[in-house]
Amino acid sequence: MKKILLSIMMFPCIASAQSVTVYSARNEQLIKPLFDAFTKESGIEVKVLTDKEGPLLARLKAEGKNTPADVLITVDAGNLWQASQEGLLRPINSKILNSNIPAYLRDPKNQWFGLSVRARTIVYNKTTVKPSQLSTYQALASPAWKGKLCLRTSKKVYNQSLVASMIKKHGEAKTEKVVRGWVTNLATDVFSDDTALLKAIAAGQCQVGIVNTYYLGRLLDKEPNFNVGLFWANQKAEGVHVNVSGAGVTRHAKNPLAAQKLIEFLASDKAQFIYTDKDFEFPANPKIQADSLIKNWGPYKPNRMNVSEEGKLQVAATRLMDRAGYR
Repeated sequence: MKKILLSIMMFPCIASAQSVTVYSARNEQLIKPLFDAFTKESGIEVKVLTDKEGPLLARLKAEGKNTPADVLITVDAGNLWQASQEGLLRPINSKILNSNIPAYLRDPKNQWFGLSVRARTIVYNKTTVKPSQLSTYQALASPAWKGKLCLRTSKKVYNQSLVASMIKKHGEAKTEKVVRGWVTNLATDVFSDDTALLKAIAAGQCQVGIVNTYYLGRLLDKEPNFNVGLFWANQKAEGVHVNVSGAGVTRHAKNPLAAQKLIEFLASDKAQFIYTDKDFEFPANPKIQADSLIKNWGPYKPNRMNVSEEGKLQVAATRLMDRAGYR
């Protein structure tokens, strides 16, 4: 697994009095501008180790008290929940974070905080599908969409969290019926990533699908006439499914005060704008305006279930998808 170690300094001629070490599952190109801005503002050096979510959690657990990590940054509430359950994080007592991040986007025990919001919703081929034909995730299981649906693999945590949220709202029996309907309606084998799925919809291989919105944002940024539209799911019900990328202070942090200061900075106006400007994610801080491209998708009602529930029900969701034949 490729690991990248970055050392980001305020100015080469000034020795930093403090440093903070971050284990990050976020893309280097996204996080570097954030850490550059933090170092410039605070004078605190940021050292970063990047890897996939699973290996980072395993490394943090194996290192125990000897870990150099002060901060864990990762994607999906399920991964953050797992880190807290395994005793890898410590509570953060921060008025700034409690003020900037809504309660449903953070751990109830304040061990981690969402820093960007990722909506997973319905997308469609604009030539063959009208928005008036769409409504809910559950409706995609109806016979009307047989042979027209594309999905990403159930192995991806994003889909596990979506199904977990459905279990929380509707129970296992109703959710399993929906997932079985999805499988029946598949136009082709499941995809390994959302970008390939979106391109398949644009090409007419399928007509509808479910993706994280920032994947569509990236494609539209490069190709404004990309023939896929976005529909906010479940707006007359509980709201569209949302997830987070987020951060927490590690249990054995050597510099917990600097670690907390970094996370507070990532929830600030300046950093939240960088999230939405660089990666087409929605800011977790509701005071910040989204990027102009994603603002064009219009306002939406999110499902305000606490995102930690997605972690709690992830095992149940995985088992349900397996029973339903969703691979």
